[in-house]
Amino acid sequence: MAKRWYVVHAYSGYEKHVMRTLIERIALEGMEDRFGEILVPTEEVVEMRDGKKRKSERKFYPGYVLVQMEMDDGTWHLVKNTPRVLGFIGGTKDKPAPITEREAEAILRRVESGADKPKPKTLFEPGEVVRVIEGPFADFNGVVEEVDYGKSRVKVAVLIFGRSTPVELEFGQVEKD
Repeated sequence: MAKRWYVVHAYSGYEKHVMRTLIERIALEGMEDRFGEILVPTEEVVEMRDGKKRKSERKFYPGYVLVQMEMDDGTWHLVKNTPRVLGFIGGTKDKPAPITEREAEAILRRVESGADKPKPKTLFEPGEVVRVIEGPFADFNGVVEEVDYGKSRVKVAVLIFGRSTPVELEFGQVEKD
């Protein structure tokens, strides 16, 4: 039987705990051959705190754990009876449905790309009003014109002496108003 991806609903905030517990229980029961990967989909985000860049993890599906497994009575009971697991998502209560291969690939791709280049925790959009908090234009307000996530820079139109002047700044130099 082929292993498929299933979504397990866990208590929010306990996703990593559920993942570790599942891995331990699978080893205890000797069911390693019927399970594949178990993961909590996360991506790395960068935020500015106290003028320093800090990396942290953000879950894109809080409260959910992805489990690659062969579905049968034994594996179903092992997952279902794991502490802090609320059940499976999809299908019926007694017969959960796996997610499609395309959905699983999209999530795995997002996990991999998130590990390569961390995303900023704060997202900016053109037309949004921001406040400059650092540099020669500190305490000025401006309107976002362009956002470059690759370089972590934002182009802001700042009013200087009554004229709109485009200024290119780093994400850490501005904050949402």
